[in-house]
Amino acid sequence: MASKKCKERKYELADDLIRLFGEYDRCLMVTVDNVGSNQLHHIRRALRGRAIIYCGKNTQMRRVLRQLEVDRPELEQIRSKLKLNVALVFTHEDLSSLKDDIEANKRPTAAKTGAAAQCDVVIPKGVTPLDPAQTSFLQALNIGTKITKGQIEIINDVQLFSAGEKVNAGQAALLQKLDIMPFAYGLEVIQCYDGGSLFSPEVLQIKPEQILASFTAGCRNVAAISIVLNTPTTVSVPYSILLAFRNLLAMSAATDHEFEGSKQMKAYLKDPSAFAGASTGPATSSKAAPAAAKKKTTSEEEDEMAAAPADLFGGGDDY
Repeated sequence: MASKKCKERKYELADDLIRLFGEYDRCLMVTVDNVGSNQLHHIRRALRGRAIIYCGKNTQMRRVLRQLEVDRPELEQIRSKLKLNVALVFTHEDLSSLKDDIEANKRPTAAKTGAAAQCDVVIPKGVTPLDPAQTSFLQALNIGTKITKGQIEIINDVQLFSAGEKVNAGQAALLQKLDIMPFAYGLEVIQCYDGGSLFSPEVLQIKPEQILASFTAGCRNVAAISIVLNTPTTVSVPYSILLAFRNLLAMSAATDHEFEGSKQMKAYLKDPSAFAGASTGPATSSKAAPAAAKKKTTSEEEDEMAAAPADLFGGGDDY
């Protein structure tokens, strides 16, 4: 009877997985190492209405995915990653925010014998709640102590172990006696699946500003190459127009020819003093002003026209 129920349950879980892959096109693959059933229950409750956590045997999930791969070959990427102790989190929401919420649900846990340390653990010096009978236990761990008011006092800070090292029985027992829980376990995202693509969770850390900055830099590079090769492109046309306009201004300044865009420039070159009231800079002597203003105007116009194309794409020194 028990075997029959177990078999029925297995088929139900398989049907659930087929349904989930049919309803969702986004999911996160997470590890569930050192995560108890009670902690997993709290995580499910925190994500209720936003995501569904599916836990099952890897062999069964691979079998279901092989069936689905007939019509959806992209699911082979997920099947190849179903190793060790993993679960799938299905959602319609943004994967980046969901990943942060999942990894925020970690619970402090005591160190276990044989487990790899997540971080460096240092026992601070000072009076401990241990009684003098525990002195030999601490001495076995090479920890210097003394008795203070009927309690054991650790003389100096002691680094018990470093990150990556395995915790031995004595170290785990000491941390338990001192009521220190140095580690925190929870679901950890190892792969992300979105619209047929499988990628690492580091991709979710890329911000829209970074993508826009890379795109802008690429536009500048394409425009620069297009101008050098005299090959017009969509991004180089604004540059070419402004460079041509600068040449027209230069020709108008050197000749008597005048057009609508150069009227103000030529008026300024003829009588810079007429524009002196609009200047916000410090006043200059009347004798040196015309010559200096004329020279400054020409150089400023050239600099502004040369800088104008870069400003079309946000400006910057990359161009």
